[in-house]
Amino acid sequence: MEAEALKFFVACVTAAGFGIAIAAFGCGIGQGLGLKAAVEGIARNPESSGKVTVTMLIGLAMIESLCIYALVVALILIYASPMAVTVTELLTKQ
Repeated sequence: MEAEALKFFVACVTAAGFGIAIAAFGCGIGQGLGLKAAVEGIARNPESSGKVTVTMLIGLAMIESLCIYALVVALILIYASPMAVTVTELLTKQ
């Protein structure tokens, strides 16, 4: 039982790490593309900078929320696993 709990915990930590890495990479690419498009739009039409900036900030906030959701899921995987008590007991024995 203890070996299975430890393997499960290692798998959860690995999945959480990969999930956060992929989410951060995707959000970074998305935010970069959004910022690039907004700057190009403002450069072509400087009079629309106010509307473009507001829309860009709302879009960047939505993209960033996706990364925060990935963080929440990763934390749930690590700290709310069904075998968390067994793993905690196993790690505190040392």
